[in-house]
Amino acid sequence: MRKFRAMLALLAAAAIVDAAPGAAQTAADSSAIVATALDYIDGFYTSDAERMEKALHPDLAKRIVGDPAGPESRLQNMTADQLVQATASGGAAGIPDEARKKDVTILDIYNNIASVRIDAGVWIDYLHVARWNGEWKIMNVLWEMAPRD
Repeated sequence: MRKFRAMLALLAAAAIVDAAPGAAQTAADSSAIVATALDYIDGFYTSDAERMEKALHPDLAKRIVGDPAGPESRLQNMTADQLVQATASGGAAGIPDEARKKDVTILDIYNNIASVRIDAGVWIDYLHVARWNGEWKIMNVLWEMAPRD
């Protein structure tokens, strides 16, 4: 009887684990996540602060590790407001059109969160995106400059 209960508990646990992928996102979720990432990168490239702001959660944290190979790395932070202001100020003006990429890849989606990679040509962004009040918003960005040829 004890073995039967243990087996039953294992089967119940397996059913719960197997049920998690059943919460997989729809094509509409994937499209909305990509659209959010494109609002972010295209908004930056076109200095469209409204489009940028639409993509971001107000508590966004955008970070880059400065001088990661140096003796003392430092963390540089940017808030949603700072990113929107940089966008409005034409932050991408110095990037030539041929260097502007916007390759968006969804790395993972789980229920109401996702990880997304953007190859922007000059840099790489890793986004954490979450469903917030029914919309997909960028919560965090960790980025690094792309290697120069």
